Amino acid sequence: MPDYSDLIRVFGKIGLLSFGGPAAQISLMQTELVDRRKWLGEKQFLQALSFCMLLPGPEAMQLATYAGWRLRGVPGGLIAGLLFVLPGACVILGLAFGYVYFGDLPVVQAVFAGVKAAVVIIVIQALSKLAGRALLDWQARALALAAFAGIFVLSVPFPVIIAMAALIGLIRASTPPDKPLPKHDFSTVKTLRTILIWGGLWLAPVVLLWVSGSDLLLDVALFFSKLAVVTFGGAYAVLAYMTQEIVQSYGWLTTEQMIDALGLAETTPGPLILVTQFAAFVAGFQHSGPGLAVLAALICLWVTFVPCFLWIFAAAPYVETLLAKPRLQGAFDAIAASVAGVILNLAVWFSLHVLFDEVTHGTYGPVVRFADFSGFDAGLVALAACLFVGLRLSMLSGLAVMAGLTGLLHVVM
Repeated sequence: MPDYSDLIRVFGKIGLLSFGGPAAQISLMQTELVDRRKWLGEKQFLQALSFCMLLPGPEAMQLATYAGWRLRGVPGGLIAGLLFVLPGACVILGLAFGYVYFGDLPVVQAVFAGVKAAVVIIVIQALSKLAGRALLDWQARALALAAFAGIFVLSVPFPVIIAMAALIGLIRASTPPDKPLPKHDFSTVKTLRTILIWGGLWLAPVVLLWVSGSDLLLDVALFFSKLAVVTFGGAYAVLAYMTQEIVQSYGWLTTEQMIDALGLAETTPGPLILVTQFAAFVAGFQHSGPGLAVLAALICLWVTFVPCFLWIFAAAPYVETLLAKPRLQGAFDAIAASVAGVILNLAVWFSLHVLFDEVTHGTYGPVVRFADFSGFDAGLVALAACLFVGLRLSMLSGLAVMAGLTGLLHVVM
């Protein structure tokens, strides 16, 4: 069993190098924890990954937390989880400061034109990968189409789509002949104590903000707490719901700023869900300057990631028992299928805002005019497709090329 210094060194390395989204991050952890150091067995690691995919929140961060818990208990889980998140959070905070102070400069806007075009292709690639795993039969494809129609045309809230998909999955799941379930190794009293401690930590700032009467910060705490409960399917899925709420319901950011946020989050280590920190910072800055922006970002981080520790520390001892329940797996499969439809909504939403100069919101979704179509931006999206799909550039390399090219074109022209 590794000591704490080894744990800090290895998970610190993982946190600093965890670029490229969940697939790359999980691969890095497998290399470091299973292949190189043999701290976890292959079966243990895959079982942990399956468990984390059943939970709301960023699966890679929760996998790191579970691995740390498995190796050194709760202190190990805290070390692993925090080191996975904090490097990226610090980078995002620095980028957010630069964005709010310099984002209006023409050359910076030109750079972001390239980033936005790249984001369209990145989201489409994420959709393609998920569809390949989740849409294996006509029922899954029907669920995905229904989810897309629900959120894009009817503006059905994301939590409702997730709940309905889970219910359908529970009903559809086949129940095999009874067999003994694996025994867990934790007591109910300890589990309840864990829930009370981490649930209390999660809700403490929400209660304090409610008492203090800080409207914006309370809204930030409540909204991102709700996101922490419904973020099944990863950051791309929740981005569609988050964009809808932040742009249309709260008016904190524009859709263009949300696309910028995703582009910047793609360039940092750590979970992509750190895009929420950027959104909270910009919302706070536009409301009342840098002081409130930092507070909003910190509160967002707290209510986004403390629940992750709650899920892991409360449920990890029951992993084998949970994974043996077929109805739970059926619910997850249905959620994964519906998430594909939600990500399709995100891809269409972002594409329209990149390709058209003006997008209005009608009764049944976004409305555009062909007169507002931007041939220049369409060319940038096509170039991004060539880089990512044709040349198979990595995410960071593709973003760098697109940003550098559009910035250079602005200077030359």
